[in-house]
Order: sequence, then structure tokens, then C-alpha cells
Amino acid sequence: MSSVRGSGGQSTTFGTWSHDEPCDTMEWTVLPGDDRFSLEITNNVQDFDSDLFFVGIWNDEAPKEEEEEEEEEEDGDDEEEEPTILELKGKVKEMNDALGGMLSDVLVENYKEFKNGAVAGATTPVVRVVKDGKVQKYVLLGLGKARENEVKDDTGLDDRKVGSAIAKTCNSEAKITKCQVILPLDSVTESNAKTLSDLSCTFHADTYGTDDRFKSKKNTKPFAKDLITVGFYIDGIDGDDIELAEGALAEGKTLAKGVFLAKDIVNAPHNVLNSISMANTARQIAAESDGTMECEILGKDECEKRGMGAFLGVARGSETPPQLIHLTYKAKGDIKRKVGIVGKGLLFDTGGYNIKVGMMELMKFDCGGAAAVLGAARAIAELAPEGVEAHFVVAACENMINDKAIVPSDILTAMNGTTIEVMNTDAEGRLTMADALVYTDKELECERIIELSTLTGACMIALGKGVAGVWTSNDELATELADVSKCTGDRSWRMPLVKEYNEQLKSKFADLSNLGSRYGGAITAGLFLQNFVRDKIPFAHIDIAGPVWSDEIGATGYGAKLTTEWIRRQGKE
Repeated sequence: MSSVRGSGGQSTTFGTWSHDEPCDTMEWTVLPGDDRFSLEITNNVQDFDSDLFFVGIWNDEAPKEEEEEEEEEEDGDDEEEEPTILELKGKVKEMNDALGGMLSDVLVENYKEFKNGAVAGATTPVVRVVKDGKVQKYVLLGLGKARENEVKDDTGLDDRKVGSAIAKTCNSEAKITKCQVILPLDSVTESNAKTLSDLSCTFHADTYGTDDRFKSKKNTKPFAKDLITVGFYIDGIDGDDIELAEGALAEGKTLAKGVFLAKDIVNAPHNVLNSISMANTARQIAAESDGTMECEILGKDECEKRGMGAFLGVARGSETPPQLIHLTYKAKGDIKRKVGIVGKGLLFDTGGYNIKVGMMELMKFDCGGAAAVLGAARAIAELAPEGVEAHFVVAACENMINDKAIVPSDILTAMNGTTIEVMNTDAEGRLTMADALVYTDKELECERIIELSTLTGACMIALGKGVAGVWTSNDELATELADVSKCTGDRSWRMPLVKEYNEQLKSKFADLSNLGSRYGGAITAGLFLQNFVRDKIPFAHIDIAGPVWSDEIGATGYGAKLTTEWIRRQGKE
């Protein structure tokens, strides 16, 4: 039994398998903002005896014409750009006056890099001021450029950069206990509350740091170990505005919890995270949901009764038994839409008898789709959005080699009766998801379905490691996912479903082959999955093989925010 990893980095040695028994739990990383510090709203700069002040600078200078900018670029090599004196307003002006014009001086001195706050997330060097025998630190924080009508776009990109900058500075500055962020907003509305949510989510998500759950010596420096409070000052805020703003900060924190869990799942090694401990992770989500989430686990016998031959075929090689995970969230009141979210849950992928010859040590991330789905389930359980019923489905197993494992040329029968010839055992994820999709469509009767999986290297070759591919024949669903992708920062791009490529999936001996030709592999994977969702059901396949993992930091948590936001919007339709 493993312990919970505290945000201070302390933990007992993690639990893993014994010689005869697999590990049955995976510890979760605690959000530092849950047990060590808080983000709060204040309408008085003096509410906090702060050590560090972030002074937000929104560049509201009139946007320059393109020709003007081009001329400046051409002349840039010849002469130094003359600093534009930015007029400070509101509380920022008051602070500047009280500090003897220091903030204006810092703007001028750092004009070349800081551009009067035009670069979102940019910061000036820390300036120290001694006040009543105590050192206070000041940092100017860029909030981005003004846009037409002084309305920011709704992608949240600038806000996420700002949240990261705040987290980075809090972590790098020693002995900071209380800090305050001065935001030049006149009020908080439903529209700009998203700014606070994005700031909060990114700030909390960036506290994840290095995953040291599996180290015997916890030598990782805890995030901002002395931090107690981060206060957000908004001029003139009171009453309902405060409640709305605090709700936005709490929402961002909840979204970050989903990202944390997604990272934990992908980072965990297979000897800790198998089908049993994955199922218990789902049970824990339900147990901590205060009754908003229900969990059902279908074992081998229940899957056999339903005819899930594709999923069970892959699972024959696993050490631990197959677990079909089903979490259900149902809002109180009227349900406007019933949706299904399916995640690929391969806890480790050796390739099977078509064994992988490289990068096998990374194949613990083949559960990245399940990680995104379960991370979203954790967030949805706490956010409790109205008007939606959401079903989270993961077919959990491993793709291993033993005397029972499938071999090339085996023919499997999926839950809907479709027969599949296994041309390559390393194209196994689509087999497990075939049954998960039929279950979500026909048994759960979901009205719309999205599926996330680390499915193909071909998608990574096409889009790189920063963008997921989206395959759907439904234009409305494609538009929804594109909007959600922009809003959350989980980047994606719609890809073509070339119907002629279905020819590649024909088999001499079965209804389908599980593998197409060498070219267009990401497309044929998407076409294969369409055979397991009825044509009338809007369905999208999202290949997240690229963005789910970073060679520098490990798991990225990709997909948890995208999935959460998509579900929330379904109840508003």
C-alpha cells in the first residue's frame, strides 16, 4: 500500500509489487495549494503584509499599424528604440507615487525587454525596498498587448503565461511567505472571470515540479516552501464580484487537480500502475467526490458476457486481469446531453509478439488517454457542472507476451460482432478501444462520444510533439473541439478522414484488419475506430501521442483540461 505524496516532498518508500502479488494502489501527488498555501481575493493592498508584489501592467497603448511595425523593425538595427512613457492608472499609480516614481523608472529602464507590459508573462528584475525595517520585493508583470476595443481574446494564452510567471517567481525568490498580485481590472464579470481561472489553474499546475514519488531520498526542493498566501487585488471589487472572483480561483485550482492526476498516472511505472491499481484510482475518484461520481468496474467475466473479445484478446497477455472502468457523473436537475469519454488504458505496451525495438522504456505513457479521462473525471466531480451526464470509460490492461497472448493472424470478435484479424500485435490500443466504444455507444447509449489515445507514431510525425490530431466526420463536433482546444491551451488540429483508405483495412479472413499500410497510419487508425460507433452518433478520435509526454519533464497532463471543458459545455447547449 502506497502513501500519499505530500507537497513538501516527504513520503515513505512507495509500495510496489511483491514476488507473487501486483501493486494495488498508486499514490497521488498532493496539490501544494491544498495543504500549504492559498490563493485569495482582496480589495485592499494592505490586507496582506506582503513580501512580494507583482504589479500587473496592461499595455493599453494604441495598437500600431502593420506598416509602422515593419518600419520599426527595419530601423531597429540602426538606432535604439525611444521608450514610450506609459501612463499608470488606479492602484498602480498610487503605489508608484508612494514609492517615489520607482515603478515608472523600472518601466523605462527595462523598456527594451518589457515593452511596457506588452509581452504577456514577461517580468522585470526584482527590486527590493526597505520599509519599516522589512524588505519588500516588487516585480512588474506583463499582462499583454491591448487589442481592438481593448478586449482580450478568449484563448487564455496570455493569462496562462502570466500564471506561469507568477509561479516561477514565487518559487525562485527565497523566503517569500505572502505575495500580492495587482490586477488592473475595474470589476469581475462572467467574461473576465476566466482570466482568474486560467491564472489559478496554471499557477497550481506549475507547482507539480519533479515527480519524486519513487525516490527513497526526497531531495527535490518543494515549491515555494515558505509561501502561505497569494492575494489578487482588484480595484473596487466587493460583494457579488468577490464571490465570482473567488469561485474563479477555486475553479482553476480544481482544474489543476485533474492535471496533477493525469501527470501522476502517466509518470507511474508499470510495476506500480497496472489494471488493478488503475481501477482503484477510479474508485478513489468516486470515493472523494462527495457522491457526485459513481464507479463501476467490469472484470473478466462481465466483459466476456458482453462479448468483448477484442479487449480481452489484448488482455490475455497481462499479468493482472482486465478492468473495464466506468465512472458516471450525472448533474442534478434537467439533463441536456448525455456524453461518453473514452480513454486508452494500456498500462504498458511491449508491442506483444510484434515486439518494440526502441523506446520501450517510454511505453508507460500508453495510458495517456486514460490519464486525461480520469483527470477530467476528478475535476468534473468537484466542479459539478449543470445539465450534463458524463460517462468516463477506460479498458485497462497491458500488452505483454506470454503463452496466452495474441499472435499475428489471430481473429478477434468485438462486442458489436465485428471480426478483426490481428495483423500486428503492436496495433493493440484500437482493439481495446473497439469494445470500450461499443459499450459506451450501445450499452450506455451516450449521445456524443469523444475518445483520447496515444495511438500512432504517424500522428506525431505529422503534427510534432505539441499538437494532438482530431478525426471526426461531424463538423459541429470538430468546431466544438477546436474552440475548446484554443480555450484550454491543449492544442489540437483537425485531420482528414479519407474514406478511400478503408481499403487498407480489408482482410481476407475477417471483417477488418487492425492495420493499414505504411502510409497514412494515423488516418486508418481513425477509420478503424469508426466501425465501433454508430453512424448517427457524433464521434471524435483524438490522437494525443505527441503532447502527452515531454522528454524534459515527463508527463504533461495533456487532455485533462480539454476534456473537462468539453464536458462542461455540453450542459450549456
